[in-house]
Amino acid sequence: MSIENREAGAAPAATADVGTAAKETLEDYTLRFAPRSYRKWSTGVVGVTALGGIAYLADFAIGANIGISYGTTNALWGIGVFAVVIFATGFPLAYYAARYNLDLDLITRGSGFGYYGSVVTNVIFATFTFIFFALEGSIMAQGLELGLGIPLWLGYALSTLIIFPLVVYGMSLLSKLQLWTTPLWLVLMVAPFVYLLVSHPDSVSSFFAYQGENGQGTPSLGAVMLAAGVCLSLIAQIAEQIDYLRFMPPKTPANSRRWWTSMILAGPGWVFFGAIKQIVGLFLAVYLIANVADGAAVANQPVHQFLEIYRDLLPPWLAMTLAVVLVVISQIKINVTNAYSGSLAWTNSFTRVTKRYPGRLVFLGVNLVIALVLMEANMFDFLNTILGFYANCGMSWVVVVAVDIAVNKYVLKLSPITPEFRRGMLYAVNPVGFGSMLVSAGVSILVFFGVFGAAIQPFSPLVAIGLAVVLPPLLAIATKGKYYLRRTDDGLDLPMFDEHGNPSGEVLHCHVCRQDFERPDVTKCETHDAVVCSLCLSTDTVGDHVLPA
Repeated sequence: MSIENREAGAAPAATADVGTAAKETLEDYTLRFAPRSYRKWSTGVVGVTALGGIAYLADFAIGANIGISYGTTNALWGIGVFAVVIFATGFPLAYYAARYNLDLDLITRGSGFGYYGSVVTNVIFATFTFIFFALEGSIMAQGLELGLGIPLWLGYALSTLIIFPLVVYGMSLLSKLQLWTTPLWLVLMVAPFVYLLVSHPDSVSSFFAYQGENGQGTPSLGAVMLAAGVCLSLIAQIAEQIDYLRFMPPKTPANSRRWWTSMILAGPGWVFFGAIKQIVGLFLAVYLIANVADGAAVANQPVHQFLEIYRDLLPPWLAMTLAVVLVVISQIKINVTNAYSGSLAWTNSFTRVTKRYPGRLVFLGVNLVIALVLMEANMFDFLNTILGFYANCGMSWVVVVAVDIAVNKYVLKLSPITPEFRRGMLYAVNPVGFGSMLVSAGVSILVFFGVFGAAIQPFSPLVAIGLAVVLPPLLAIATKGKYYLRRTDDGLDLPMFDEHGNPSGEVLHCHVCRQDFERPDVTKCETHDAVVCSLCLSTDTVGDHVLPA
C-alpha cells in the first residue's frame, strides 16, 4: 500500500509517521536538497565550519607512518601526489554541492550512477566515516590513557559515547561547535612546530635526511605510490566537506568573491591543510626518533608527538594537560563530522532500498557501534593496510563522479549539466558511472593484493585513477548518454533556477506529508493534481506518486 493510500484513511498512524520523518529531516535536510530558507549562514561561517571538520590528528599519524615506512623523500612526494589528485577531483564536486545545495550522494545519483546505483557509493562513504571515526577515537583514547590513566578499552567507549549527543541536532549545533573550538585548536597545534623550527633548527636537516626505519628510503616511484595510496584513503573527505558546503548561501554578484573563496578553501582546499598536517606529523616523528628515548615506539602517535614538544616548553603538568586538551578537542571536532555524515549516508541507503525512513539517529548509533568494534580490535596497528585498501574504493568513486561532471557534462555534453536526484527522473542504474566504478575499484584492489604481480602492486592508486578517468567518457559515448535521465519533465511549469542560476526559492506544498518545500525538491504527483516531495517519493512503497518514464 502506498503512502497516499495510507493517508486516505487505512492507517492514520502511518500518515503520522510520514509527517514525523519529514519534520526530522528538516533539521539537517537528510536525503534532500537544502533550501535557501534554511541556509541562513554566511559564506564565511559555512567555510570555517567545514574546515573545522579537518581538525583530526589522523593526518599526523598518516604522515608519520608513511615516513617511517618509506623515508622522508618518498613520503613528501607521496603527499604531493595526494594533494594534486584530491584538489583536482574535489573541485567539481565542491562546486556542484555549493552551487546546487546537494550532498555528494545526491550529486552522484545524477552524475552517472542512477537512483539506486549510488547506494553502493553511499556504503563506501559510510565505511570511510567509521574507519576514520575509529582512528580518531583510538588517538583520543591514547590521550586519555596517557593523561588520565584511563584504560584503552574504556577510552574507546568514552570517545564514542561523548559524540552521540553532539550530533543529534545536525548543522545548527555543529556550526557553533566548530566556530568556538577552532582558535584554541589552531594555537595548540601550531605552537610545537614553530617552537622546533626556532629552537632546534638542526631538526630540519635531520628531517630531510631521514631514510625510514629500515634505512632504505632512497627515492623510488614504487615507494612514492605506496605512500600516496595511504594518503589517498582520505579522498572521501570531500564528501564530509560537502555535507557543510551544501548550506552555502545563493551565489550572487554581490557575494561572488567571498562565495568562491569559501567554496575553494573549504572544498578542495582542505587538502592543503591536510598535506601540511601530514608533513608536520612526519617532522615531529623524526624529531622524536632522533632525540627522545624510546621515541621510535611512539613516534606515530600524535598525543606523544605533542606531549614531548610541550615538555620542552612547559612544566610537566601543564604539558600533559595541553596535550590531552588538544587531542580531545581535535577528536570531538572531527568525530562529530564523521558521525553526522555517516548517519546521513546509512540513512540515505536504507531509505532508498527499503522505502522506509527509520530516522537518522538509528544509523548514528549503528555507525558508532561499528567504529567502537574497530577500535576495540586495535585497528591502529594495521593502519597502512586498512587505508591502502580503502583508498582504491574511495578513489574509484570520487574520480568517476568528478570526471562525469568535468568531461561528460561540460565537454561531451552527454550528461545533463544541472544535477538531478529525484526518484522517477532517473534510471535505477546508469552503467556509465556505476560500471566505471566497479571496474576501477575491482581491478585496482586486485592489483593492491598482488594478483597481477609484485612489480605493479605499488601502483594500485594509479590503476584506480586511470580507469576512473578513462571509462566514464567511453561508456557515455557508447551509451550515447541514454541512461542519465528517465524523463526530462517533472510535470511542473515553474522555473527551477533564479536569474543568477541559483536553485529557485519558490515554495510548494507536498500533499502527502503536508510540508512546504522549495521548487527543486518536488515533482508533480502521478495520481493527483498536486506536488510531492523527494522524501515522500523515496518512501512510496508502491510508486503511486512516481511519474512514469
